[in-house]
Amino acid sequence: MKFFETSKYFSLKKSTYITLRWIGFFGQLLAIYTVHRLLEFEFNFLLANLAILVGILSNLFLIYIYKKTQLSERSAFIFLIIDILQLTFLLYLTGGVANPFIIFLIIPSIFSSFNLGFRINVFIVVITSISILSLTFFYQPLPSPLNLTNSINEYVYYSIPLALISALIFMNYFALSFEDQTRLRKEALSRMDEVMAKEHELLSLGGQAAAAAHSLGTPLSTIKLVAQELKKQFKDQKDVEKDIELLTSQVDRCNEILKRLSLNANEEDDFIDEDLSVKDYLDEIITSFENISDKNFVFNFDQNSNHQKIIKSIEIIYGLRNFIGNANKFAKKNIFITLKSDSEFTEITIEDDGPGYPSDILPKIGEPYLKTFNSDQKSRAGLGLGIFIGKTLLEKNFANVNCRNSKTRSGAEVVIKWKNKDLFNI
Repeated sequence: MKFFETSKYFSLKKSTYITLRWIGFFGQLLAIYTVHRLLEFEFNFLLANLAILVGILSNLFLIYIYKKTQLSERSAFIFLIIDILQLTFLLYLTGGVANPFIIFLIIPSIFSSFNLGFRINVFIVVITSISILSLTFFYQPLPSPLNLTNSINEYVYYSIPLALISALIFMNYFALSFEDQTRLRKEALSRMDEVMAKEHELLSLGGQAAAAAHSLGTPLSTIKLVAQELKKQFKDQKDVEKDIELLTSQVDRCNEILKRLSLNANEEDDFIDEDLSVKDYLDEIITSFENISDKNFVFNFDQNSNHQKIIKSIEIIYGLRNFIGNANKFAKKNIFITLKSDSEFTEITIEDDGPGYPSDILPKIGEPYLKTFNSDQKSRAGLGLGIFIGKTLLEKNFANVNCRNSKTRSGAEVVIKWKNKDLFNI
């Protein structure tokens, strides 16, 4: 386990930290000059100034040498330790734990708890606690009446570090709890941004598809017209006539596909015209592929599965078709589709016995326009678009989609999982 965490949410804005440190250092200067010059209390004035100078120099380092706008966890940790040690030494020179300004020693820890990881905070709390305990027994006393060890009883005096450490732990716990909630909100917003970006990409693809449908309409009509003319010329040659009829039917099929691409996503689709159970959805989709494919489709499902019907969703249909179609495209012989559904979850697993996802694209699955440069799997180039569309459509409808290589078979595996409360209320 790494000491320094790598979450993108663990960072510290440099300008904010620098400003707070300037306030602290000038406050320290004001305090020691007031006590030394105006109140005329004797302490090692030179060493106190040197301690503050160290802090000022470290701040100048942040301004002029450290070029990043955000402090990494490692950098923030180092400078917070500098702050704790600098203030501890200053308090050592000015009365130790009896100095009223001892309360400021817990500020770096509180600051850390709002900006850095858990392990860092634990370590800083420990260092701060050690500093407080050290200042309880080791310090240079100030003249009376500020030398509180001569003015109050031992019970009260030794209660000061106990109270400070207790407050330190409590405030850090509170700050960490609060920060966890803040981080969860940040993560949720980040995921929302990703979804919106995917929605934008999908809308863009829809516009491109509509434009392609319009552009391809004319050449397809021309092909069909030429095919009809050829059919008249070769009407006595049965083999040629059969090929021309096949060509014509494929042109009609292309026109139907392009017509669907041009439709509004909310318009009705004739593929499935009623509300069905998930099993029935899959039966319909699998049958449509069996009619045009020479691959073997193996559909496994529990007879006791949840048979509740779901409201027709074109997006779910096309999402499932994309993944099943992708499996059909790359399978050698077999496509395995498994449905599990109980009272809580519904899960669909789609596997094939093909080559699987290339290792170079596995970390990027779900991104649009994804290409693989694996020379042994050139046929997989551009497969990311279909996966992106299918994944986006299903996730839009509350599914969790996981694409990976199968652990039990040679090919790819897609696991699509819903909470039933989400699926049956779409």
